Amino acid sequence: MKFVVKLYPEITIKSKSVRLRFIKLLETSIRNVLRRIDEGVRVKRNWDSLEVNLASEDSSIRDELAEKLQCIPGIQAILEVKVFEFETLDDIYQLAQQHFADTIKDKTFCVRVKRKGKHEFNSLQVEQYVGGGLNQFTEAKGVKLKNPDVLLTLEIKENKLYLVTNQYPGLKGFPIASQEDVLSLMSGGFDSGVASFQMINKGCRTHYCFFNLGGNAHEIGVKQVAYYLWKRYGESHKVKFVSVPFEAVVQEILEKVDNGQMGVVLKRVMMRAATRVAERLNINALVTGESLGQVSSQTLTNLNVIDRSTDMLILRPLAAMDKQDIIDTAREIGTYEFAETMPEYCGVISKSPTIKADLKKIEIEEAKFSEDLIDNIIAQSKTIDIREIAEMAEEQVVDAETVQDVNNHDVILDIRSSEEQEAKPLVVEGHEVQWIPFFKLGSKFSELDQSKTYLLYCDRGVMSKLQALYLQDQGYQNVKVYRP
Repeated sequence: MKFVVKLYPEITIKSKSVRLRFIKLLETSIRNVLRRIDEGVRVKRNWDSLEVNLASEDSSIRDELAEKLQCIPGIQAILEVKVFEFETLDDIYQLAQQHFADTIKDKTFCVRVKRKGKHEFNSLQVEQYVGGGLNQFTEAKGVKLKNPDVLLTLEIKENKLYLVTNQYPGLKGFPIASQEDVLSLMSGGFDSGVASFQMINKGCRTHYCFFNLGGNAHEIGVKQVAYYLWKRYGESHKVKFVSVPFEAVVQEILEKVDNGQMGVVLKRVMMRAATRVAERLNINALVTGESLGQVSSQTLTNLNVIDRSTDMLILRPLAAMDKQDIIDTAREIGTYEFAETMPEYCGVISKSPTIKADLKKIEIEEAKFSEDLIDNIIAQSKTIDIREIAEMAEEQVVDAETVQDVNNHDVILDIRSSEEQEAKPLVVEGHEVQWIPFFKLGSKFSELDQSKTYLLYCDRGVMSKLQALYLQDQGYQNVKVYRP
């Protein structure tokens, strides 16, 4: 059993030395991935393709290997072939007739031939001879050169005939490690997942940096997305997952920064922290899922101000993509289900966010931060090999209980920001309502009467759910989500 792996065409137009390097990298990727399934797999490198020889004849293993090959960057197509030696043109026809007669029964067909080497015939003559013979001596409906029911593909190399029995589309792109490493800022949503995939498919070994704004529950969800992307598309190479605690940054922004500037300031702090992480890992570029004009912080002016927070290159592969195109791509690559259930947790919500940030004003706001803020969060960050997530990815986060009714001894905690709380105060007749903004809940909750049950409230239920999960993770079981 054999697969012939066709190179992505852009690889074939590289210079001789670059093309050879890309082919070698692709060979290594294929070997690293497939040998986890079948240790007997052998990969042979050619100038225009790679041959994958399977030790097992098990059809289930064949299917699994074909699926894996479809997810390795650098491949245009995968041909499942049977190989025979021949001497004459009639030998080619006899072999084709033997293997394709049942396939074309009651169907129209067309024969296409690719030939390499010195022969007494050309490719067109093979197509005519084989096609004519199959048309006359099988139960096919006939030859149809355009849009046939079945396309029969034959490849001839010297004295060997390759009969293509199945053909699978490849992922295209460049082999992993053909480009330098990047650090992707991963939130688990549609954008960051698709951006990470695009960098993997462009040949970059993609590491992940997660800024934790929502506690353990949020981190487990993001780890699952990152692990899925690596396992499906980047398994051939080791990568890192870095988690950076960002609650302290959010708290300082909410307490010290002008409301309209919060979003841009948060992104700038993220870029500074990510730069420190990247430098520690010897990575020279950051990747974000930002798309021009998608939200207030992603206007051209604001992106320019955000970029000035670091000297490191920031790549935005989704810059010109529409949101629907991003969502459609997420469906194609398999991250849609993750992103759909991942709460959007931006950490700060400005009432009237600026769309044209002024760098000098932003720098004035940032001067209000504690001097050692970045140093502290980087010191608390955790870096793991992404393979360690496998066991974590199997864990299921226990959902926080959501209630509509309030018991007599329950206390409602309004965790919205001061602006939201003042604009629309929460009043529940006959029940106590306390206000503690979400960014202070982690430090203030321990001071409350723990004999009572606390119902967390916010407008959309997202913040309250994340905070309830976070508090449960800290050992508090007397919290629920209140959704009247």
